Amino acid sequence: MSSKTYNPCDLVIYGALGDLSRRKLLTCLYRLELSNFIEPETCIIGIDRMELDSPGFIEIAHKSLQEFLNTELDEAVWKRFSSRLSYLQIDLTQMDQYSKLQDFVDHSKRVMVNYFAVSPVLFKNICQGLDQSGVLSSTSRMVMEKPIGHDLKSSREINDEVAKVFKEDQVFRIDHYLGKETVLNLLALRFANSIFTTNWDHNTIDHVQITVAEEVGIEGRWEYFDHTGQLRDMLQNHLLQILTFVAMEPPATLEAQSIHSEKIKVLKALRPITAKNVKEKTVRGQYTAGYMKGKPVPGYLEEEGANTKSITESFVALRVDIDNWRWAGVPFYLRTGKRMNGKRTEIVINFKRLPHNIFRDSYRELPPNKLIIHLQPNEGVEIQVLNKIPGIDENIKLQKTKLDLSFSETFKNSRIFGGYEKLVLEAMRGNPTLFLSREEIEQAWTWIDSIQNAWTHLLESPISYPAGTWGPIASDSLLAQDGRAWEG
Repeated sequence: MSSKTYNPCDLVIYGALGDLSRRKLLTCLYRLELSNFIEPETCIIGIDRMELDSPGFIEIAHKSLQEFLNTELDEAVWKRFSSRLSYLQIDLTQMDQYSKLQDFVDHSKRVMVNYFAVSPVLFKNICQGLDQSGVLSSTSRMVMEKPIGHDLKSSREINDEVAKVFKEDQVFRIDHYLGKETVLNLLALRFANSIFTTNWDHNTIDHVQITVAEEVGIEGRWEYFDHTGQLRDMLQNHLLQILTFVAMEPPATLEAQSIHSEKIKVLKALRPITAKNVKEKTVRGQYTAGYMKGKPVPGYLEEEGANTKSITESFVALRVDIDNWRWAGVPFYLRTGKRMNGKRTEIVINFKRLPHNIFRDSYRELPPNKLIIHLQPNEGVEIQVLNKIPGIDENIKLQKTKLDLSFSETFKNSRIFGGYEKLVLEAMRGNPTLFLSREEIEQAWTWIDSIQNAWTHLLESPISYPAGTWGPIASDSLLAQDGRAWEG
């Protein structure tokens, strides 16, 4: 692996002592260092309000890696990595303090990449501070994390403030699901294999299921989550992004503009869910006390700091219809929830049944083929097919079998990275392909806002489901009314 793949950077992390930085950014940067992906002259500058010096920040980084890396530190790699680290104390609300960055960045040698690992309420302050201090150049970039607003209006307000300082091609909006190998593999699977390219529409596909199931509960984020809910926290970004990769038309190239254009067309083709059809198309759930792996866990309303009258959903299931030629009549079923029976993120493409069955001795009705794409925990792809059971019996007997492509088994000599490694590296390289455009974000919010407004209009409480299950029974009915069932 060559490290000389992009210009060196001054990677400035705002909120460097926060949870996101310590859990995700520092660990992913270390892994990139381990694989020689970071250009030798790149510098990493941590910024936070705590009074601290660079050796103190290096010590915190070392402890964070020991806690969250899940592997032993390589001392030679750590020495190289720690030599890049420095710290600068800045109160992000004080405009006059941003001029301190002048002594840390060098535009003649490195590209300045500003990573906003803080609450969006501080984005305006950071943009104004950087602009007024004159520390930016025409090549500077900014990276921001979700949530980018909690509805269309707030999203536009955030993007408008950013746009006053950074041009759209300088802005990199992260959804870490788009860095996962199996999501990226959708492009190869769909557009590099004729067996799928020619069988990827309403003629051969019966329906599509997308599941993002979490075992965790609120984990100390009750106040934040209760103002957000599962629809806006998970479905608005992660699940809709996966859906666009599954459903989009072939892009002209792998360039960012081509891919963004096709994804936006899918979002625009989503049939609106409004007060008129929200009861038939959606299920809202909220977990109650139950058991996870044999241990009792509290319900949503029993979590620390909870408002016992909250009607915020921790589970969502939807039937989504895409009104275009390719997907006419093909429903997409999406579900996501907390405190579910297992941690699972997968896409299931269910193909149509054959119209005639000559193997009735094995199956009265032939089961359909399925393409299952596992995003986590075990990344890979499997195809469910029917094969003859070996033997010399008079009748041919069939059995379901799997053609299994496990990434860890198939690519034993390749390092499988997480989503953050790929995206942070692409931000440093300046490649916007895997990031979200402003139009994508706003189109997604337009569709989601319609659902949220419909729920608000109904004033109905979410349906209860015990922790450790697969959600409310009503989510099964959502598919059963169409003669279908959830995978697994």
